[in-house]
Amino acid sequence: MSFDIGIYHFGEITPSPETGERATAATRLAELIEQARVADEAGLSVFGVGEHHRGDFAVSAPAVVLAGMAMQTSRIRLTSSVTVLSSEDPVRAFEQFATLDNLSQGRAEMIVGRGSYTESFPLFGYDLADYDSLFEEKLDLLRTIQQEHPLTWKGRHRPALDRADIAPRPYQNREIPTWVAVGGTPASAVRAGTRGMPMALGILGGRYDGFAPIVELYRSAGKQAGVPDDQLRVSVNGPGFVAPTSQEALDISYPYFARGMMDNFHQRGRGVEMPRRAYEASASEAGALFIGSPAQITDKILRQHEAYGHERYIMQLGYGNTPQKESLRAIELLGTEVLPEVRKALGNAGSSE
Repeated sequence: MSFDIGIYHFGEITPSPETGERATAATRLAELIEQARVADEAGLSVFGVGEHHRGDFAVSAPAVVLAGMAMQTSRIRLTSSVTVLSSEDPVRAFEQFATLDNLSQGRAEMIVGRGSYTESFPLFGYDLADYDSLFEEKLDLLRTIQQEHPLTWKGRHRPALDRADIAPRPYQNREIPTWVAVGGTPASAVRAGTRGMPMALGILGGRYDGFAPIVELYRSAGKQAGVPDDQLRVSVNGPGFVAPTSQEALDISYPYFARGMMDNFHQRGRGVEMPRRAYEASASEAGALFIGSPAQITDKILRQHEAYGHERYIMQLGYGNTPQKESLRAIELLGTEVLPEVRKALGNAGSSE
């Protein structure tokens, strides 16, 4: 096993903290595709985009955006982060990502979750009272689609399937790697572990090592279910930014992060104020935010690896839409300085497949 580093975005369209101007969706999407190309060139392992269904985010159809990235890249893996499976049709989601997998010749992945932003539920006619049961059923259906073809299936939340020909199949008839997003809820960790699915742990606050009990619970649940150890894979995902010095990283990222927390965070009208002092505390050695120089980010990833034993770190790069020039530089620093040093320290050189 070798360690992977990547980046992900929600495609938020945050007004500039300096001018108040807001980028168009077209501009934001073009920037994300350029970032994916630079990440590929810099040697990063994975690039992800999230799913939101409201006007202050540019990405409502991750597979479409990732397909655009597939045409500009050759090696980097492409994933949703996340697909809100509770309000999605697993059949359609599978078809979209299988198409992406063929376009990219086997580079598609999925991170699926229940969704902390809930605007998709009323939009697509789902009841929030079914929040948990929707995800349980749809997760199992998505897994079954990958394993059985044609498929006969019956459930509660969608019409039954009778020898359904669900196509295309993924590239070279492989299974699309599918991670379960977990935000710290014990039941979610157990769900992923007992199914033997890799867990993408989102850490947005607190200590960088504060979720060790969740990781332990995940692995314990998997082992009790008879899941082989090599299937119990962990990725850690969370906000961060990289610049040549720690001061630059803080100065560049803070105004955009603070504006994003007020304008884009969860439900409209419920923004969270982030004073500079609180931001710096979250970015300290013990904090959950990975903001600093390449050496600081390298050290923090390695210390977090001691706590979690994970195999992948994905940074939500520059939340709040940091300027493209600084974002591209951060991507290059992650790929050319952080990733080689992390792999060297952990005794591996290549990327995992």
